[in-house]
Amino acid sequence: MQTTNLDAKDRAILRDLQADGRLSNVELAERVNLSPSACLRRIRILEQSGLISHYAMLLDQRACGMPGNAFVSITLNQQGRAALDEFESAIDAIPEIMECHLIAGGSDYLMRVVYSDAADLERIHTEILTQLPGVFRINSTLALRTVKKTTALPL
Repeated sequence: MQTTNLDAKDRAILRDLQADGRLSNVELAERVNLSPSACLRRIRILEQSGLISHYAMLLDQRACGMPGNAFVSITLNQQGRAALDEFESAIDAIPEIMECHLIAGGSDYLMRVVYSDAADLERIHTEILTQLPGVFRINSTLALRTVKKTTALPL
């Protein structure tokens, strides 16, 4: 199912669930003006179609003691499929890497890394990032403040 095939009720369901994934089916049905059974049917269809991929709880980074965000560009010494696969397998096991994207441009990967303080970032850089397979160059940019952060896609 593509978003172009969604009607106003489907879009309302998705917007409300993105804003609060803990809404009960009864609460959601009331908000979108459907019966609970009709609402649940639509949710199941959205899940089966893959538009709803999973449900998650979001934690506050600062409250968890990880207030820092570093955006790290990684350049590998080779870009063959085997080198990319080896690198990508290795980063899966690193909990401080919150996001990792294969990119086009001057670097091969862009990742968001969380850390608690300068010493923690140095540890991550020295003991983890530089030890990843195939790393040729690392360039880090530190975020001073998050201006906008959302998990909700525009519908």
